Amino acid sequence: MKDFAGRTAFVTGGAHGVGSGLVRALLAEGCNVAIADIRAGSIQQALKELNSERAMGVQVDVSSREAMARAADEVEAKFGPVSLLFNNAGINLFQTIEESSYDDWDWVMGVNLHGPINGVMTFVPRMVAAGKGGYVVNTASMAALLAAGKPGIYNTTKFALRGMSESLRASLAPHGIGVSVLCPGLVKSYIYASDEIRPDRLKAGAKPVDTVNVKRLAEIHEFGMEPDVIAQRVLEAMRENRFHIFTHPEFRDELRELFDEILQDFRDYPPDAGFEQRTGFEKIRRDGYKQQRKGLRST
Repeated sequence: MKDFAGRTAFVTGGAHGVGSGLVRALLAEGCNVAIADIRAGSIQQALKELNSERAMGVQVDVSSREAMARAADEVEAKFGPVSLLFNNAGINLFQTIEESSYDDWDWVMGVNLHGPINGVMTFVPRMVAAGKGGYVVNTASMAALLAAGKPGIYNTTKFALRGMSESLRASLAPHGIGVSVLCPGLVKSYIYASDEIRPDRLKAGAKPVDTVNVKRLAEIHEFGMEPDVIAQRVLEAMRENRFHIFTHPEFRDELRELFDEILQDFRDYPPDAGFEQRTGFEKIRRDGYKQQRKGLRST
């Protein structure tokens, strides 16, 4: 992706955090931008601050396929086809898996995983049909690579989103559509206040909000990276067609240690009965996968 000017972008979670930085950066590049968010008041505030004819607001629940389709139609009616999709909306539930209810799973999965799925299924076929290329950026997290006990469902969604993004990157390359997965660390955002937008229908079994912990998280997030800094690093990565967008360099050594630990879990077992046939097939797959990655890096 070299030229952003004149394209239409759709940014979920666009009124806060990383989304707001992306909106400002895209407008500065000459894009038309749809600010998609579930908070109507936040959308209106963002539009007021931006004061741009190239920005519009769309209130949408990303977990709803029907709502996403309506939003796409609304944006296209005003700005034309969307060719830049940022599946950025996300929430977090700071508790372990065994402490969670099915409603907890449905809520977090609905926004963090089904939201990007709905974004892809809504917009990507339209991008392909338009034949003008484009780009998809899925906001995951360093939690897509580093798992802890506390945000169990969140980790699950982000790991899945990283895998979906890599597969999509390969399948969309022939259409001239790039795909990246954004893996930021701590961001100056309001994700700690996710409970404020939890729908009533998914509150069964929900634990009372830990106001002390929310206050602590609010203080921590004040030290998070500024959304505008992240946005500039995202656009730079898109121009270079990088798959992983690592905005926080402080995680490099931790990832290196993790990958070393993963490799240490392999064992040199003796060949089993089907070893030769199996490894012959795997060589074909491995060579193809290597060639695919090489090709995607050079495009």
